[in-house]
Amino acid sequence: MKKLRVGIIGVGMAFEQLHYPAYQELKDRYEIKALCDTVKDKALPWARRLGLSEQDVYTDYRPMVLRDDLDVIDIMVPISLNYKVTEDVAKAISGTSKGIICEKPLAPTQDQAVAHAELPRKYNVPVLIAENYRYNEEIDKIRDLVRTKRIGDVVYFMQNRVACFPCELNQPNKFPNAEWRQHPDYPGGAIMDTGVHDMAALRHIFGAVDKLHAFGVPLESDYSPYSVICVNMRFKNGVTGQFSFFSSGKEMQRPLIGLRIFGTKGMIYLEERDCGTINVTYNDGRAEKIMYRPQRGYYNELLNFHKFMTGEEPISVPPEMEYGDTKTILDILRSVREGNVVTVDETSDYSPVYGDSHFQEHPPTTIM
Repeated sequence: MKKLRVGIIGVGMAFEQLHYPAYQELKDRYEIKALCDTVKDKALPWARRLGLSEQDVYTDYRPMVLRDDLDVIDIMVPISLNYKVTEDVAKAISGTSKGIICEKPLAPTQDQAVAHAELPRKYNVPVLIAENYRYNEEIDKIRDLVRTKRIGDVVYFMQNRVACFPCELNQPNKFPNAEWRQHPDYPGGAIMDTGVHDMAALRHIFGAVDKLHAFGVPLESDYSPYSVICVNMRFKNGVTGQFSFFSSGKEMQRPLIGLRIFGTKGMIYLEERDCGTINVTYNDGRAEKIMYRPQRGYYNELLNFHKFMTGEEPISVPPEMEYGDTKTILDILRSVREGNVVTVDETSDYSPVYGDSHFQEHPPTTIM
């Protein structure tokens, strides 16, 4: 089996806790060959752990990405840098056989998100956005339940997401501990960083969003402009529902509200992503439990990218798709500010532009 050789940009918590364990599990498909971090002392221990030399450690990613012994550049930087770094790398490796993995969301602003969505076609370089919720088993299974009409025609949903950002501000191994998350220079703060996962999941299940109307409770804190946002949503397929995100509190009662999808013949219930069970109950009294393996998104996204690079399947989450997830969050923030109903997607469907090979010219695509 062909091993893809990887250069890492950013050896922070995303690498340590999310990507590295997946690379370890897929060590027959990937080999990390070079590391880059603006703080060299953060990368040197990883180099020793991976059996790399000091010459394989960089503080500037530009010379690293030009190495001939790399196939993949995996970018894990603060949200405000996602587009800038990815654009730099795409331009540098244009015309080669290399590919890019970039963390979500793809950009901090609408203009940069649009530009990021154009990078694969502009530079003829494949890009996968590591939106793990679109690769998680439970979201795929729920999408299939909806599409096969296991509970009949879906009428509406409700999803309640609670995250206690203040609880983890001073915990070293928690993501809110990062300075750039506590004082973000991108809109929405925790809502953009965390809520984009939920938008990705809902869009994965129901498809394109028609309109939304959002309200927020202001929060006097840098990490988020709102303590709570509540959003009414209507998808292009007619499904309506409510999404709420609480960034500064706890949900103490059990079971959690979670994600509940109501259909004409029953309902689907997922308490939270780590519970391992999707509950399906029917109007005639029947019930079933569908088991899944939690937190498999990181593994699945790297597996998908390897299969793409070896010609087995297309990329499942390219920037053109992730653009819609990011735009939905930006539209939620705009609706809160303006107090208006906002139209989100202009088209109903999206298909990746990638064909059998990323070395071909890609046809134009409509960005959602």
